[in-house]
Amino acid sequence: MKVSDIMVKDVISTGPEALVKDVASMMLERRISGLPVVDGGGRVLGIVSEADLIRRPEIGTDRAKAGWLHLFLSDEARARDFVKHHGRKVREVMTQPAICVAANTPLAEVVEIMERHRVKRVPVVEHGKLAGLVTRADLLRAFVARPAEAPAAQSDEQLRARIIAMLRHEDWATSAYVHVQVEGGVAQLWGTVESDEQREALIVAVRGVPGVKQVRPHLGRALAG
Repeated sequence: MKVSDIMVKDVISTGPEALVKDVASMMLERRISGLPVVDGGGRVLGIVSEADLIRRPEIGTDRAKAGWLHLFLSDEARARDFVKHHGRKVREVMTQPAICVAANTPLAEVVEIMERHRVKRVPVVEHGKLAGLVTRADLLRAFVARPAEAPAAQSDEQLRARIIAMLRHEDWATSAYVHVQVEGGVAQLWGTVESDEQREALIVAVRGVPGVKQVRPHLGRALAG
């Protein structure tokens, strides 16, 4: 799946000169945790989110995490930090630059971007302008809405061959010794594993093969040495 399959096209955004308090009120009213900041031409300048607004002098949270590490910050960094927590306009507090993706970006790449940069939302840009937004919630909705794969009719032997082929492609399974038997769609796993985690992964992997009705593991721990 691609970003265009799940992104929200009617995006709520704000301008860089908007007042921080007004944007915070809008976020509460619309029940959203962040939104893109765009200029008059629709170009994405940054993102403003709850994380940008929780350290404020108005509620006494602006100096909550000074600590000894603060002593090693340059004056420039301290000044920037002050503006971030005391700014009245969105351009002063927003996170920038915004990490954006194209509409044809695969969802797997979007997830990698979200995890690497620890962000919950990514603007979608087309021709240099904001075209949509994809969030973690959109990914969850796509997961829930995805129909289960209907298993094709296959014999127990065909199902066994499919399980073995699948396990050969999982690098975490190479150290396990597993013999697979299938009868009536029930997969029996015999052998040894290196850890409880590996045993659990084998069960989950085999259970996910279309056509497998049940997994019965008979897997012991391999002896050290």
